[in-house]
Order: sequence, then structure tokens, then C-alpha cells
Amino acid sequence: MATHNAPPVVYPLGRSRFLGALLLGVWLCGLLLTLLWFLQGTGRLDWRIALALVLVAAAGAAAYAGWRNAPAGQLAWDGEVWRWESPGYQAGVAEYSLTVLADFQSILLLRLENQAHACLWLWMERRSMPERWLDLRRAVYSPRRTVTAPWQHDALGADRPSAVAVSGAMHSSRGTPNPS
Repeated sequence: MATHNAPPVVYPLGRSRFLGALLLGVWLCGLLLTLLWFLQGTGRLDWRIALALVLVAAAGAAAYAGWRNAPAGQLAWDGEVWRWESPGYQAGVAEYSLTVLADFQSILLLRLENQAHACLWLWMERRSMPERWLDLRRAVYSPRRTVTAPWQHDALGADRPSAVAVSGAMHSSRGTPNPS
């Protein structure tokens, strides 16, 4: 049975509203729990409550900064390999392996990993480009063709003995070509 790869697709990625809402919700839960702790206690602001409020505020600032600095660019599937294209990395030459970490039908959490094992986590949303969403999903879930690069052929056959010439037809014992 012949398998076909998904057609090429380029899908835009910006800041995820879903991720922003998720981070805001988790932060608000932390703030609410801290305020409930304050109200359940003596109602006085002691050092523990003050420290908890500072930590909740710092966590909120860190979550906001992380969301604001989320990667933006384009995820491209050319039919064989994944490429990441962004303003900070225009060339998009590096090949990435892609893993689906979560699938909520209209939102995908993907992990891209390059050959140096550096990871990039991407929240892809249908609303970014609804007309190409199904193409992206087909590409994400399509079976991968295993393409062996020429340099990998040598590595695959490393356990086999390499070919050696057994006759002196090509070179004399001094390493110079035979005139015959």
C-alpha cells in the first residue's frame, strides 16, 4: 500500500489567546486562594500573606512576560520536513521533528525539536487561518517518509565490513597506479 504525505502547508503563528486565557485563569486562582487565606486568618496582613501576595504578583508578571514573548512566525511543512520561519530566524533552514502534545480540535500544542535538541513549544489556533486549519492537521498527523540522507548510508552500514580491493590491479605496492 502506498502512503502519501500531506500536501505542503504554511501556517501562521502569533500570540495564543487560549494560552493567555489559561495563564490568566491560573494566576487568578492563585490570587483568589491567597486572598481567601488572608480572609480566613486573622484579617491582618502579616509577613506570610505579604510574601504570598508578592509571589503571586511575580508569577503573574512572569506569565505575562512569557505570553508577550511567545514565538511568532510561520510553521511550514514542505511535504517532507518541518521548518520554522520567524522574524528572528528568517532562513528556516533547520529541519525540525514535530510532536503533538495536546489536541483540542481547534487548538494544537506542538513541540518542535531541531537536531541540536532545542525545543520550541507552539500553541496553534484554528482562528489564525481557518481555511488552512485542516491542511495543518493533515500534515501534523500524516505518516512520515523516512528519507535517508547520503551521509547516513555509511552510518547504517557501519557494522558491515567496508569493501576492499583484493588484487593489485589498481595500484602497485608503492601506491602508484600500475601502467598495465
